[in-house]
Amino acid sequence: MELTPTTPVKPTERIADLLEAMSRTGFQGRKLGEAYTIWREMINDTDCTILLGVSGAMVPAGMQECLITLAERHFIDGIVSTGANIFHDICEHLGIRHYRGHHHVDDAALFEKGIDRIYDVFAYEEQFRSVDQQVADFIDSIAPFQGSSRELIKQLGEWLIETKPEGRSLTATCAREGIPIFVPALADSSIGISMVMARRAGTSVHIDQIADTDEITRIVEKAKKTGVIYIGGGVPKNFIQQTQVIASIHKSDLGGHAYAIQFTTDAPHWGGLSGCTFEEAISWGKEAITCPRVQCFCDATIAIPLMTSALVSSGSLRQKGARNP
Repeated sequence: MELTPTTPVKPTERIADLLEAMSRTGFQGRKLGEAYTIWREMINDTDCTILLGVSGAMVPAGMQECLITLAERHFIDGIVSTGANIFHDICEHLGIRHYRGHHHVDDAALFEKGIDRIYDVFAYEEQFRSVDQQVADFIDSIAPFQGSSRELIKQLGEWLIETKPEGRSLTATCAREGIPIFVPALADSSIGISMVMARRAGTSVHIDQIADTDEITRIVEKAKKTGVIYIGGGVPKNFIQQTQVIASIHKSDLGGHAYAIQFTTDAPHWGGLSGCTFEEAISWGKEAITCPRVQCFCDATIAIPLMTSALVSSGSLRQKGARNP
């Protein structure tokens, strides 16, 4: 058996060259480098529609501009997110900030001061509640509303642009760029709280989550091939993964996603979806048997800035609407 030697990483000022070199090393450094290589393959594949799953508190942790850049440069074509990330994204657009705190702290004292903690990130509960009310008022302004979460988030993005044109958010950027955002567990977030507030005030609002499932599956069925990228796991991961199963049930056996990347800190041996391997997913028909795939067991707040910076420094750019789902 002929073996290929590892190659020591040489320090470099260019992040794209660094990750490419890391793909020839070992351990999770190699996985991060391989993830960069596969993402580049997706971008360069003119037949590939790229879907991004986002879980975890990415926006509070400071990943918002990275996500915005991925959308602005069309390194992704569709997003499935937790409702929490979209809520925090809306907060930032409206000028509500998240603050550097500490994980060694008296949480009872924070509660008394009205401060919420997300590990080592702080935020003011009163400010969050002000955004809850603004979103509830927005929902009232478009009532009666009945449709998918994708349609609601699109209108939210348009409202953000109109309300604060100078603001920046992933939600507004995707509305502007025509990139759909699905939130299949919308009720499990502060946006869900806003909908309860609106409904109790007499507003007619109904989110059709089955429409979400159908809409994203039709995007996958329409695509010549699909690539998937998961930041964390959870509902966003399974929601994208199951499109291949739904398509096969409806006589559209697509053969599984053609490319797959995941950044996660969950391990497969606990049996949970967030840590399950793409090899396991092959048994369900969710990934193609021969698809380039890699799971990097790494904190996403480390991986995403490096990946985004590398893709930008590589000069990669996709045209708006080139693979519009």
